[in-house]
Amino acid sequence: MNRRAFIALAGSAAVTAPLVRPPAARAQQPAMPMIGVLHSQTPGPYTEEVTDAFRRGLAEVGYVDGQNVRLELRWAESRYERLPALAAEFVDRHVALIAAASLPSALAAKKATSTIPVVFISGADPVKLGLVASLNRPGGNLTGVTQYFGLLGAKRMELLRELVPSPEMIAVLSNPANPNAETHLGEVVAGAQAIGQRVEVFNAGSEAAIDAAFANMVQRRASALLVADDPFFTDRREQLVGLSRRHAVPAIYYSRLFPTIGGLLAYGSSVSDNYRQAGVYAGRILRGEKPADLPVMQPTKFELVINLKTAKALGLNVPDRLIAVADEVIE
Repeated sequence: MNRRAFIALAGSAAVTAPLVRPPAARAQQPAMPMIGVLHSQTPGPYTEEVTDAFRRGLAEVGYVDGQNVRLELRWAESRYERLPALAAEFVDRHVALIAAASLPSALAAKKATSTIPVVFISGADPVKLGLVASLNRPGGNLTGVTQYFGLLGAKRMELLRELVPSPEMIAVLSNPANPNAETHLGEVVAGAQAIGQRVEVFNAGSEAAIDAAFANMVQRRASALLVADDPFFTDRREQLVGLSRRHAVPAIYYSRLFPTIGGLLAYGSSVSDNYRQAGVYAGRILRGEKPADLPVMQPTKFELVINLKTAKALGLNVPDRLIAVADEVIE
């Protein structure tokens, strides 16, 4: 065969030869699942800390953010009316799961979807507020972790009375925009009545309202203050601690975030551990388990944090018993 004939034959073969296709698995990689994290608060060190705890929980079951799962974060910046639109955005983007990082976030996610799994971290009773049918058998597309912040109101009242001798009136600061406000206040008032303590409720849902509430409670001669759990108050913790110091009002809070910046004391479940547990549940759901079959987890770690420096500035003597049982004492 001469050279010209060989070239012609080779060209013909190139045209008619079947194309070599890459293996199917290599041609199209499966999409990385997306988790929409719905925060009702403002982005900052606190939300970074709890989101990292959520990531640790995911990693415990084999999911690493940026490798085989992707987290998309949204913040309502303490404006709860923004949450429904943010939840609807996650639904429109067909996320694999929504992590609702507060009670208001969970209620918005529940209203936005009945099919996408939702894992919540809520400080309130999720049964009483209609998030799930029961703790053991949630029964729908929601499950998660209850932090029981509100149910600890009576215990906080007792702790405050141990520090403040014979308080005539204890003020309770509450955000009426929180869906759990009424339930939480009921727990606190019932606890106060059981020990013969007079309380008065002061409402605040904005920075200006917090200032006004403090001025009012000082005028009413409040002996001490109990701050009800609320994401908005967590965002405004520096303002709250500063006003408490300025007006010399001893205050108890629901999270260690307050005494670490100068608040007197706090008692509540471990927020970091609650978010870690929520991350574990999110990973298990991504692996195929159903929210309806995963019992709502209850907190197992509780923290009592006392700031001795603040107590001294307020002229308070912290009983040895409290120091002995505290998880953290700041000096």
